[in-house]
Amino acid sequence: MLNEAIAWVADLSYWAWWSFGVILVILEVFAPTFVLLWLGISAIVVGFIVLMFPTMTWEYQWGVFAVFSVLSIVAARLFLKRRPGVEDNFKLNQRGAQYVGRSFMLSEAIVNNRGKIHVDDTQWSVSGDDMKKGSQVTVTGTDGILLIVEAKTTT
Repeated sequence: MLNEAIAWVADLSYWAWWSFGVILVILEVFAPTFVLLWLGISAIVVGFIVLMFPTMTWEYQWGVFAVFSVLSIVAARLFLKRRPGVEDNFKLNQRGAQYVGRSFMLSEAIVNNRGKIHVDDTQWSVSGDDMKKGSQVTVTGTDGILLIVEAKTTT
C-alpha cells in the first residue's frame, strides 16, 4: 500500500499539478483564507516547471512547491502590508462617523445637552452644550446614533 502511494506521487505529471492548483484556487473561493490562492498558484507554477523538465523527481517537485508556496505567501503578505488598499466602506455601519468635522445648523435648540440637527433628509439627535435653534455647530464625534457637537468656532 505504501509503495503504491509512493509510486503514485512519483508519477505526478504537469497536469496533476495543474489540477491540484485549480482545486486549491477553487477551494479559496469557498473558504477565503488568502493562503489557498497562493498554494494553488504555486502548484500551477510547479506544473509548468514539470512540463519543461519532465524528468524532475517527485522530491524536487514537492521541494519546489514548498519553496514557491512559502515565498508567494510571504511576498503577498509583505505587499499587502505595505499597500493595504483603499477601504471605501470603512464607515459603512457607522453612518454618523461620516459627519465628524462637518458643520450644521441646529434645527432644535440644545436643552439639557440634547438637541437636533437636520442633515440631508434625516434628523439627528445631538449632544453638547446648551445652544439656541439656528446656532452653527461642528460634529466632533459620535456616541452610537448620537452626534457630539460643539459650537462652531469662526476662524
